[in-house]
Amino acid sequence: MCRNIKTLANFEPPATDDEIRASALQFVRKVSGATHPSRANEVAFQTAVDEVTAAARRLIRSLTTSAPPRNREEEARKARERAARRFG
Repeated sequence: MCRNIKTLANFEPPATDDEIRASALQFVRKVSGATHPSRANEVAFQTAVDEVTAAARRLIRSLTTSAPPRNREEEARKARERAARRFG
């Protein structure tokens, strides 16, 4: 599951709310050990996703760097090359 959490800081254009929420969902899934919570835990699970999303959004928007923004297409190309080397 953790491999699905992507770096979201320092991109142009900036990470979207959907990307931030998707990463938060993956984090909560990993921490809770459940990809789909039971009905009894659904509210707690969704509350955690909302809280992690808000925290991640604040973090990403408050970070500063002197490095130039990364290019999404270039980063995706690098990830495909790493996967090709790793999995053949």
